[in-house]
Amino acid sequence: MTASYDAAVVGAGVLGLAHAYHLARRGLKVAVFERHPQARGASVRNFGMIWPIGQPAGERYELARRSRDVWLEVLRAAGLWHDPCGSLHLAYHADEEQVLGEFADEAVGHGRPCEVLPPRDVTRRFPAVRADGLRAALWSPSEACVDPRQVIAELPAYLARAFGVTFAFGTTVLGYDGPQLTTTAGAARADRLVICTGEDFRDLAPQAFADSGLVRCKLQMMRSQPYGDRLRLGTMLAAGLTLRHYASFADCPTLPALAARLDAELPEYGRYGIHVMASQNGAGEVVIGDSHEYGDAPGPFDNPHIDELVLAYLRGFLDLPDLTIAARWHGVYVKHPTEPWVTARPAADVLAVTGVGGAGMTLSFGLAERMTDELLGDRA
Repeated sequence: MTASYDAAVVGAGVLGLAHAYHLARRGLKVAVFERHPQARGASVRNFGMIWPIGQPAGERYELARRSRDVWLEVLRAAGLWHDPCGSLHLAYHADEEQVLGEFADEAVGHGRPCEVLPPRDVTRRFPAVRADGLRAALWSPSEACVDPRQVIAELPAYLARAFGVTFAFGTTVLGYDGPQLTTTAGAARADRLVICTGEDFRDLAPQAFADSGLVRCKLQMMRSQPYGDRLRLGTMLAAGLTLRHYASFADCPTLPALAARLDAELPEYGRYGIHVMASQNGAGEVVIGDSHEYGDAPGPFDNPHIDELVLAYLRGFLDLPDLTIAARWHGVYVKHPTEPWVTARPAADVLAVTGVGGAGMTLSFGLAERMTDELLGDRA
């Protein structure tokens, strides 16, 4: 007998798992199809940062906060490691300090819980931060850290156990003519199809995305040896370069002058889209990155000079004793030049979601909740 489902999800990355969660919570019988033995794209190649502070005030920030709340519910229920450790943006130049102050002043009116800390408070709470030249830091309690390798590997078992979601790993979806689903493992039936295939967004809906404007972005990252309990950063860290990366800081009046100084003093960092951040997982490994190189056909070979630039900047704000790089990798995601995500409806019973860029971990569960509402409509 052909297996039959209320909804099928293609892709077991973070967006696919988030959609499976919300669909199954509505009482639907859900199957997830993943062509690899385990998702291995951008969802496992990131910092593990759930990062509301990077989203601009308004709808996107509120969606990020909602996503964080759902993330925490899921992580607690699944028994997966997570750390609601907040974030710290460090300032070592006067213009960086000014931008942080401008952001904090506006944050009050937008319901963002954050504050500017003096250097003595920063180094007391977070002793791995370099004290030399530190002027101030922006502290936010809203961010949380996960280990992306763990959550992508272990959330399927939780979804199967708690909500009866069926997973078909190593199975490629070849086509869908509702309700008929064709896969490499045979035929199935699904009343609805949700496509969450990341950078492979064109595979199942080529016409829908023909003029989408999405571009690929390649990023390089690293991971340290495990420090265990002998070194805990206590939060996730960023510094001056990050202030021009996230849209949340775009309206700060001093930002253009800061960007001009960075371009003049550190031109290679702008050329490779480098901004430097660090997070730490439950094993004590510090995840370090990253760069941003845009183009529809990113090269398969990494540039070691980019890693050197990242580490050089990292040493300016973080003391990591006996740092050894245990792993290096690159990831690729797709991003729209102006839109925070891209959706398509190739048919009434088909939804495709992609283009969340570097905010996939941050927005996934909130965006999937919204998209599930849209897909089900009055049938919810």
